[in-house]
Amino acid sequence: MSPKIILILGALISGLGVMIGAFGAHGLKAVLAATNRADTFETAVKYQMYHALGLLLVGLLMAQFPAITGLKLTGICFLVGILIFSGSLYVLSLTGITWLGAITPIGGLFFIIGWVNLVWVLAKNL
Repeated sequence: MSPKIILILGALISGLGVMIGAFGAHGLKAVLAATNRADTFETAVKYQMYHALGLLLVGLLMAQFPAITGLKLTGICFLVGILIFSGSLYVLSLTGITWLGAITPIGGLFFIIGWVNLVWVLAKNL
């Protein structure tokens, strides 16, 4: 993935995070209250936003320091983490399918790998 693609994805996923958060707070309020999953939905939105901003950071680093290798892996890990972690929590919140909670930590693992990789790449190259 190029810096441009990562930056576009970061901006897009950030915007979606705002929209999904607003929809959850207003449009889905009754559904989330009925399933008692508003906190779970909010956690999904928070982690989506944190890592969308992380994607923007990675894209900016890639654009500013094109010689640094390894940043693409961080971006991929953040993207996969968002899809698995936040995605599974969104589905869990809206459907009550509880077994999805078992895959949520896999998304969290991708987040951790992404952050550890970012530390490694920056320590090695800056």
